[in-house]
Amino acid sequence: MKHNPEPPNGKLGVLLPGLGAVATTFIAGVLAVRKQLAEPVGSFTQMGTIRLGKRTEHRRPLIRDFVPLADLDALAFGGWDIYDDNVYDAAVNAGVLDTQLLDALRDELSAISPMAAVFDHEYVKRLDGPNVKKGKDKMALAEALVDDMERFRSEHGCDRLVMIWCASTETFIEEQDVHLSIDAFEQGLRDSHPAIAPSMIYAYAAIRSGVPFANGAPNLSADIPALVELAKRTGTPIAGKDFKTGQTLMKTIVAPGLKARSLGVHGWFSTNILGNRDGEVLDDPGSFKTKETSKLSVLGSIFEQDFNSKLYADLYHKIRINYYPPRGDNKESWDNIDIFGWLGYPMQIKINFLCRDSILAAPIVLDLALLLDLARRVEMSGIQEWLSFFFKSPQAQEGLRPQHDLFQQLMKLENTLRFVQGESLITHLGLDYYEDTPED
Repeated sequence: MKHNPEPPNGKLGVLLPGLGAVATTFIAGVLAVRKQLAEPVGSFTQMGTIRLGKRTEHRRPLIRDFVPLADLDALAFGGWDIYDDNVYDAAVNAGVLDTQLLDALRDELSAISPMAAVFDHEYVKRLDGPNVKKGKDKMALAEALVDDMERFRSEHGCDRLVMIWCASTETFIEEQDVHLSIDAFEQGLRDSHPAIAPSMIYAYAAIRSGVPFANGAPNLSADIPALVELAKRTGTPIAGKDFKTGQTLMKTIVAPGLKARSLGVHGWFSTNILGNRDGEVLDDPGSFKTKETSKLSVLGSIFEQDFNSKLYADLYHKIRINYYPPRGDNKESWDNIDIFGWLGYPMQIKINFLCRDSILAAPIVLDLALLLDLARRVEMSGIQEWLSFFFKSPQAQEGLRPQHDLFQQLMKLENTLRFVQGESLITHLGLDYYEDTPED
């Protein structure tokens, strides 16, 4: 791993499987920021600051001024989708951004059309579309994706690429023998093994090509031993999974506070309504199980039930997602939290979050693209646990419990950036401020 990386010269291509609501909101948002039509609110890399040194030094630069990240003007956008709408039409159909803003960006958005996607209806049962690749087997489809990436790199004059999965949640798949080694996985591609989903084919093509890959859905994708092995072999950073937005974001903010105060929790009931394509996909039981598994992992990790049995051993955690078309991309979530305090006396917390999923996810796509590109330039490879801050179900090395606490994730993220830039890590101990200064 290198310290003090060189400036990110040249263009960075950001490739997105799935040019739906999240991807089009991301692309349009970056273009709007470029034209100074809006601010990149919600982006850690663009709006966030980082403390350096002691508090008395008053050094607090913007993240983008501290680490050498690709400039927004240097980004080129592309992707794949099963529908052949260009990004302008797809953004209008998604209904996230108002048409006045989209019309101001129409020429640039209309110029971006999707490449034919690797897709199989068996893995996402509620969707189907005409813009789909054909191949004799899954290895042929992976080779076609590799060709797409190289063609995009050449046509757009890109020096580097990253890939961020923005497509739908696939049906639930458990880890199988075909996922355990790269040799078994590549043979599985040639055999079109049913346990190799389309998202895994994208991940394989990217990692084999040395293109950093992040998984914004709860699919296994790169979170299997075979692709972790390949990422180490090719020196490729990977991160995932499932963008941390909406209800889970609230859980990773509230639950650490309850734990810090040693308040017990009897139950946490969560329900959601949403009406976009994501809601339609999650109306299928197989896709819902994949999402449910991701969302259920959060509280157990934060509360560390094995070590805090008197407070959380009997925690009942229930999740519901309901498809409600009139709501569109404006998701609403309700949480009922049954807690107990001193001497076991019960209390309740109610949270009603009316959020916009794609508005929360779009800046995460930007941050991951820029930070994974940084990771590649400083020769980090394999799982990037320091990017857990952005995910519902963070990927971690086998044998390690993933970290879900948002504030511990932030400390790890910031300290990694300090480490990359050769700055002192911050522990927040602070005792030296209160020690008597010795006399000369």
